[in-house]
Amino acid sequence: MMTSIHSADPSWKYQHLAWRAGFGFDRQTLLQVQSVPIKHLVKTWIRQQQSPPTMLQTEEGRQLREQLPSLRERFLQLSTAEKKQLQKLQREGVKNLNLAWLEEMCTTPAFLREKMALFWHGHFACRVPNVWHNEQMLQVIRENALGNFGTLLVAVSKSPAMLQFLNNQQNRKQHPNENFAREVMELFTMGRGHYTEQDVKEGARAFTGWGFNAAGEFVFRKNLHDDGVKHFLGKTGRFDGDDILQILLEQRATAYHVTEKLYRFLVNDEPDAQQVQVLADHFYQSGYNISSLLERLFTSEAFYDVKNVGARIKSPIELIVGMRRMIPVSYQNPNVWLLFQRSLEQVLFYPPNVAGWPGGKSWIDSSSLMLRLRLPQVLYAGSIWDIRPKAMPDEIMDEDLHLPPEHDNALEQQHIREYLAHTVGRRLQATVQWDAYVQQFQDLAEEQLPAAIAGLLFVPKPEHVDVDRLSRFVDHSSRERFIQSLTVQLMATPEYQLC
Repeated sequence: MMTSIHSADPSWKYQHLAWRAGFGFDRQTLLQVQSVPIKHLVKTWIRQQQSPPTMLQTEEGRQLREQLPSLRERFLQLSTAEKKQLQKLQREGVKNLNLAWLEEMCTTPAFLREKMALFWHGHFACRVPNVWHNEQMLQVIRENALGNFGTLLVAVSKSPAMLQFLNNQQNRKQHPNENFAREVMELFTMGRGHYTEQDVKEGARAFTGWGFNAAGEFVFRKNLHDDGVKHFLGKTGRFDGDDILQILLEQRATAYHVTEKLYRFLVNDEPDAQQVQVLADHFYQSGYNISSLLERLFTSEAFYDVKNVGARIKSPIELIVGMRRMIPVSYQNPNVWLLFQRSLEQVLFYPPNVAGWPGGKSWIDSSSLMLRLRLPQVLYAGSIWDIRPKAMPDEIMDEDLHLPPEHDNALEQQHIREYLAHTVGRRLQATVQWDAYVQQFQDLAEEQLPAAIAGLLFVPKPEHVDVDRLSRFVDHSSRERFIQSLTVQLMATPEYQLC
């Protein structure tokens, strides 16, 4: 049975919470929050981070919105050169949106909201080439990340990005497209085994007519909607898309499926079915209140069970963001962050498929672990990144730009080759802001530093890591260099990959 914490909270619990509810804390923040009971701390975070976030927008997105009236009038008359330019603008816009959100995660005090936005970004996995649609989708997710799941589900379902990605723009009466209806049941709500193929067909009929206009606004095209009687999950009526979503929310399977997926993301890759059921019941009874679910989870005894501490492999984004929040670092060419994402195989706005990133042990194999262990040296010690990531198309769709697929692919491969030629195999000069990090340890004697740094970086400190022995092989030329080099060495251990 899940119960709330009432006793004094040991320091390791705050560090565990810091990584699961965010991307880790620096030493100063950890020392500050430890004076506040965890149950009060969680309530405060949720309350303070509920306000709507500022929309992340790109210059490319702004240009495209300004050009929209003109493009709409003469789209079919665009020259090949104009189509290439439009393609480039879209591609660069999505990449810059990637960098803008990464920067937000690295710097925002609203870490819980962005951590949950990262979860919903994978749950509602979507990959489209339109930067404006991506901006809209991201804003919907960030605004509702701590709100109500039903509200989030409806908003995402009506977003141009999702409607385009799952082909509902082509869903019309007498010729229903089943893609969206299937995925909304299998991935976004109930999960497999809770619906039939007939439910998919009937659901697809209900979603006919849902689409978007050139301005990126949801539209219900009544003349394309099948207004006949549908039989869906045991109910009968002249259902439309809103009705279908409401019926899905009425299913307890939806609460369980979403809770289990969130449990894997925040607690353990191997869910405890009993604990998930308790949380799912609470989620359902709260009317799908995400904040209420998180509060129940983060203040439960089970969340701090030893089997759940240091048991998750950090995703590439969690790893990168956690390192940058601990020790800020920047590059003259910010596209380096795209290279790291490609190499570690998690690129924001480019999930592998509609199911999102599988997570867990899939993040680690013999190749990816070596890349992860090299990352601290590259970020903070100026080492050479000599890894050529797998080519990953930017997917400027031929149906959007009227370009043949082979032409589109050639453009992208050329872009990748040019970028890699100027980046891979070169020493990446970083600007590292070490001062604030080093200053955190000013109250400690030098002999106390190894244990303190390890205690900050590891959750909890692995007893089998011989920190004292490791500290003999780092730079002792100054106190500052000792802290810096030991930190980099500890970040380059397998233990730092866990949280």
